[in-house]
Amino acid sequence: MHDIDTDRVVDALREAAAFDVLPRFNALQRHEVMEKKPGDVVTVADLDAEHRLTRLLPGLLAGSVVVGEEAYAKNPDILNLLEEDRPVWLIDPIDGTKNFADGNATFCMMVALVEKGETLMSWIHDPTQSRTAIAEKGAGAFLLHDNADTQRLKTAADLPFGEMTGQINYGCFPESDRPRKKESFVKSFGLVNRLRCAGHDFLSQCLGERHFALYNRLWSWDHVPGVLLLRESGGHVARIDDRPYRPEDRVRSLLTAGSRENWDELRRLIETA
Repeated sequence: MHDIDTDRVVDALREAAAFDVLPRFNALQRHEVMEKKPGDVVTVADLDAEHRLTRLLPGLLAGSVVVGEEAYAKNPDILNLLEEDRPVWLIDPIDGTKNFADGNATFCMMVALVEKGETLMSWIHDPTQSRTAIAEKGAGAFLLHDNADTQRLKTAADLPFGEMTGQINYGCFPESDRPRKKESFVKSFGLVNRLRCAGHDFLSQCLGERHFALYNRLWSWDHVPGVLLLRESGGHVARIDDRPYRPEDRVRSLLTAGSRENWDELRRLIETA
C-alpha cells in the first residue's frame, strides 16, 4: 500500500470545489453547458475541476497517472492505463452533472486510486454539505466533515424488502420484461427511485439511508470509488452474475446491498420477478 497523505487529496477536492464548482452552481450561463453526445451533459465546471485535479494529484504519488471522465471523452484509449502497472488516479470531477446543471444539489466529486486492477483508496466529496467520505482497502470507511468531526460508515444490513429504499436501472432487463419487473419491485420495496448520481447513492447506502442499487452501464469513474466505500462500510457489491467487479470492467449490471445476505435475496428477486 502506498503512503498517501489522504488529507492532501481532500484538500485538492476542496480546492477544486471552491474555485471551479461551487461558484458555478446555480450560476451557469447557457454557453457553459454542452453535450458530449445527445443527452450527455458536461459543463465548464466539470472541465475546470478535472484539469485542476489532474495537475494536483500526480504530485502526491511518484509515477502515477490520471484517468478522468472528461479526458476519456476526448481520448477513449486513456482507459487502457487501467490495464498497466502504474498507479492510476480515477477522477469524476462532477458526478451527477445533469443535477448540477439543473440546480439540484445531488452531485459530488469522486477520486479513486487504483493499481494493478485493485482499488486502494477512494474519496467522495459532497461540496454543498462540506463533507468527504474516505475509504482505504482493509481499513474501513469514514465520513469527514469540514468541521473536523469524523464518523465511521456502516451499512444497514438484513432489512426486510418492505423497509428498503434503493434504485433499479431497468435498462438491465429486456424491454419487454421491464413493465412486469417495475410492478414487482414497486410492490416489494419501500421506495425505488434513482438519484441520478452514483456517488450520492453509494454514500447514502454507506450511511444506512438507502439499501440497494442495480446499476446498468458501468463506468470506472462512476462506480469504482463507491464500490470500495461500500465494501469498507460492510456492504456487498458484485456483478449480477456474482463475479467480482474490477475497475477496468465495461460490463453491465452491478448489484449492491448492505450485506451479503441481502445481496443474495435481492438477486433472487431480481432474477425471478
